[in-house]
Amino acid sequence: MLNDPKISQPWGVATFGAATVVAEPDFARVTVELSSIEESPAEAFQAAQRLIADFRAVLRAHHIPVAGVSPSRLKLATHYEYSPAHETRRKAGFKCEAEYEIETRAIESLQQLLIDVVDAGVDQINGIEFDVRAKRTLRAQARRDAVGAARAKAALYADAAGIKLGRVLHIEDVDPERLKIYSHGGVHGGVEEDFAPGQIVITAAVSMGFAIDH
Repeated sequence: MLNDPKISQPWGVATFGAATVVAEPDFARVTVELSSIEESPAEAFQAAQRLIADFRAVLRAHHIPVAGVSPSRLKLATHYEYSPAHETRRKAGFKCEAEYEIETRAIESLQQLLIDVVDAGVDQINGIEFDVRAKRTLRAQARRDAVGAARAKAALYADAAGIKLGRVLHIEDVDPERLKIYSHGGVHGGVEEDFAPGQIVITAAVSMGFAIDH
């Protein structure tokens, strides 16, 4: 490495290390939307409030605390119906809608929760995401493991080259996404047909440089 004519200023050993930590998800995040369409704004608001009351009753039945539901403001807009045959649209009342994000630790009963909120009036489920609350700790472990991998690789090269590895000269955090080190859904679990959460895979990567002791 030191005598390679392509290297104008040889300085040491540079390596890259990557590591992943796998964990079982311990909560789910679900985004839902409910709406009502009525002839007047007042009727649309009233219908939406009834839907929200039924929706919250379902959440209480599933023991989801108030803190586990993001607040949402009601949105009101004129609703139009489009006629493809005539390429025209007409005013068809007023639409009142609200979107909520729900967090639940009861992953095993998530499917039933979704069924119940739809029965209560939710007309759209915009997303289901599985996650783990200890993500910061797991990411720190992945970064430590990545440093260990980079150091082990550098030590192997040094041993193979008959040199002694010196002190660390450079540490650079590397975005695993940029290097296409993809996990199963990034840091999110996959959603199977039976709503199985899969696993949370957290990846870290680092580029390191080491001096050579003479």
